[in-house]
Amino acid sequence: MTFTQTELRYLLDQPLGRLATLGPGGPQITPVAFWVDTSTHRIEISGPNFGTSRKVRNIHADPRVSFVVDDMAAEPVGPGGQTGRGLEIRARAEIVSAGRPLREGFGNVLVRLHPRRILAWNLDGPGPHFRDV
Repeated sequence: MTFTQTELRYLLDQPLGRLATLGPGGPQITPVAFWVDTSTHRIEISGPNFGTSRKVRNIHADPRVSFVVDDMAAEPVGPGGQTGRGLEIRARAEIVSAGRPLREGFGNVLVRLHPRRILAWNLDGPGPHFRDV
């Protein structure tokens, strides 16, 4: 499996993430809605008019992406009383045409992430935890 049980629970509890793609002018970072397939641990991202977005055009040109989900915990979780926690998922992105939109108002084009490296902080214990997958 790609994610630890703690990381998977964390992802399932978060409503938004930020997707960074590489465009002709440099990185583009955008807040996005996402879903996690709990059986495959793949992340799927979509939105309104997603198929014609700059994000999708960037991915067609270069499928390397970074996806960040983070928040502030109610109680200290890290060294020195830090409350920040999250995941950065470096992945290869795949553009997929789904049979139906993931949510009402969204298009049927989605991005499916195939994680290569996971950088977690203050989730499975205090401090950073990095690994290739």
